[in-house]
Order: sequence, then structure tokens, then C-alpha cells
Amino acid sequence: MADELAAVNQYMYFHFHCDDQGYDLLAGLFKRTAIEEMGHVELLAERILFLKGEVEMVASAEVQKIHDVRSMLEMARTEEENAVRQYNLWAMECAANADSVSKKVFEDLVLDEERHFDQYDTEMENIDKFGERYLVLQSIERSKNLAAGGTAEG
Repeated sequence: MADELAAVNQYMYFHFHCDDQGYDLLAGLFKRTAIEEMGHVELLAERILFLKGEVEMVASAEVQKIHDVRSMLEMARTEEENAVRQYNLWAMECAANADSVSKKVFEDLVLDEERHFDQYDTEMENIDKFGERYLVLQSIERSKNLAAGGTAEG
């Protein structure tokens, strides 16, 4: 659960900085992922309490002050990959201890984390393929929306 709390904080930090730089699509992706990670915290807390454990609300890591989009995506991709590996191990541990409900919780988390990894990997591929133009287009789209009297979100 500590890793999920750290992910919420990190992804919201990335959201704020992408938003500040005018990268609305990436800002939205980081924000949606942070919200999904909050759901993971809740799911894990509920299971821990059901098993009569104590919920610890301490993040496993400090927020990394990263402002470069490529570095943000690389970190996010690595974190999601690590989460998949850990949750798979924990699912197997639950199976070995005849806890099928906890096993399913971890298997469901693996599905979400693999999807997050894929989203960040796709964004990295877009930057590799299109270079800085990919980010510039996001910034231009925001400017056009604002000039037309819209909001930054469209």
C-alpha cells in the first residue's frame, strides 16, 4: 500500500507540472492514473482491515522532483513494471496460502498496472517517433482552446 500512496503523490506531481507546461494530454493521463492508484489504496486498505491488519498511511518514497516529460514517463513506466512484478509475486504467495480473495485482488491490480505501463510506454513511443513536435502539438492545442474562449481542458 505504501507504494500505491507514493504513486498517487508522484503522479499528481507530474500532473501539476505537465499541466503547467501546457501538456494537457499527459497531464490528464497522470491525473487519471493517480486517481486509479487512490482506488488501489482503498481496495488494499479494505482487504487489510478485513484480515484484521493495520492500515499504514505512509508512502514508500519521497516525490521525485522531475520536470522533464521524458524522465517522468520513464519513471512512471519503471514504477508500473515494478508494481506488476510485486503484485504477481504477492498473488502467488496468496495462492500458496489458500487465500483466493487476496490473490484475486492482486491479480486485478496487475491488470491495472499493466494497462498503466502500456499507456506510459505508448507515450514514450510517441515522443520517440515524433520528437518534441508531439509535446508542442499538445501545447498548441491548449493555446487554441484558450484563444477560442475555452478552458485549458478543452
